[in-house]
Amino acid sequence: MPKPRTSALILIILAAAATRLLPHPPNMTSITALALFGGAYFTRSWLAFFVPLAALALSDLVLGLYWSWSMMAFQPHMWVQYLAFSLVVMIGLSLRGRTSAARVAAMTLASSVTFFVVTNFGEWVFQPWYPKTGEGLVAAYIAAIPFFRNSLIGDFAYVALLFGGMRVLESRFTMMRTPELPIP
Repeated sequence: MPKPRTSALILIILAAAATRLLPHPPNMTSITALALFGGAYFTRSWLAFFVPLAALALSDLVLGLYWSWSMMAFQPHMWVQYLAFSLVVMIGLSLRGRTSAARVAAMTLASSVTFFVVTNFGEWVFQPWYPKTGEGLVAAYIAAIPFFRNSLIGDFAYVALLFGGMRVLESRFTMMRTPELPIP
C-alpha cells in the first residue's frame, strides 16, 4: 500500500492528465507541468517517470478512442512526445527539494522549450509535410510558433496550480511534506 503522500501525488497527476479530456485551446494542456511536477516531487525516480508517462498514455488512449486514431502506438512521432516528456521529468528531478518560485519558473521555461524543440524536430523527421532539408526544419519550427505560445501559457498556468497546490498541502498536512530524499 503506497504512503498517503505518494497516493496523493498519483491522484494529483491523474487529475491533471484528465484535464486533457476537457475542451482546451491547442497545446494548452497540463502534461508538461505534470511531468515537471512528478520529477520534482516523487522521491523514487522510477515513480517520477512512470506515473506521469502512464497518465499521458492513459489520456492518449482515451483521446485515441474518442478521435478514432488508428494504430496510435505505432506512430513514430508519438514516441518522440514521450521522449520529450521524459526529458521534462529529468528537468523536474533537478527541482527536488529546491522548489523556489524562481527555480520553478526557470525550469518551466526550460521544459517548454525542450518540448518544443524535441517534438517539432520529431514532426519534421517523421511527418511528410516538410521537406527533409534545413529549410524544411526551419519551416517546421516556424509553423509551430503559434502552438508554442499556447504551450507556454498552459505550462505556466498548470505549474502554478500543481506546485502552488502542493505548497498549500504541505503547509496544512504534515504527511504531505517531502521526506528526506534518498542519497543516490
